[in-house]
Parts: sequence; C-alpha cells; structure tokens
Amino acid sequence: QVQVVESGGGLVQAGGSLRLSCEVSGRTYSPYAVGWFRQAPGKGREFVTVIKMSGGATYYADSVKGRFTISRDNAKNTVYLQMNSLKPEDTAVYRCAITRDVFGTFFRSAAEFDHWGQGTQVTVSS
Repeated sequence: QVQVVESGGGLVQAGGSLRLSCEVSGRTYSPYAVGWFRQAPGKGREFVTVIKMSGGATYYADSVKGRFTISRDNAKNTVYLQMNSLKPEDTAVYRCAITRDVFGTFFRSAAEFDHWGQGTQVTVSS
C-alpha cells in the first residue's frame, strides 16, 4: 500500500522561507513522479510543481517559478519543496501526490495524480 506523508508547513512572514517534505513509501508506479498542489480557502486545487524521480526533471507553475525549488532524494523516497520569497497569496494547504512518469510529459492536472498525502498548512503573514 502506498503512503504519502507531507511535513514542514508553518507560519512565516512575507519574504521568508519554508521547506516542505513529501515521503513516499510502498509499491508505487515505476517510474513515478511526485507533484505538489495547493488549495487556499475558497479556491480550487492549484498545481505547483512536479518532479520525475528518475532523472529529476521538473516543471513549475508560473506563479512559483523562480521562488520555489523542488528536489528529490531517491535513497529516502522523499521530495522536498523549498519555498523562498513567500507571499501572502502562497497561503494554502499544500499536498503532494504521485503519478506515472511518462516520457516527454509533465502531468499537471490533479486528476492524473493519486495517493495523496494529508496536506500541510502554509500560512504567510503580511
């Protein structure tokens, strides 16, 4: 059974940084990719970024490009999301999930992902 567990959220002032972690365990797709999504109160789920565990290729939403960095540690089956220059509009529940790694494709729709974590709250104060 696949388990996905996020950690690392919290409260930070605007301009600050946080690092989220997403640990994956169990038998997953092979190869697979890990994506981060976020959902702010009253808004829909928004794609943030995705990383292919084999090779490390990444894709970012325009809203976070240049501020957020996704990385992986295959030995630990863990993906990290380093968030810098945080803005109040980054406030949301952040969740990670896994998807198939298809050559030449970066999945960005939540419907393409499964085995979601429980989420971690990120709050950025102004």
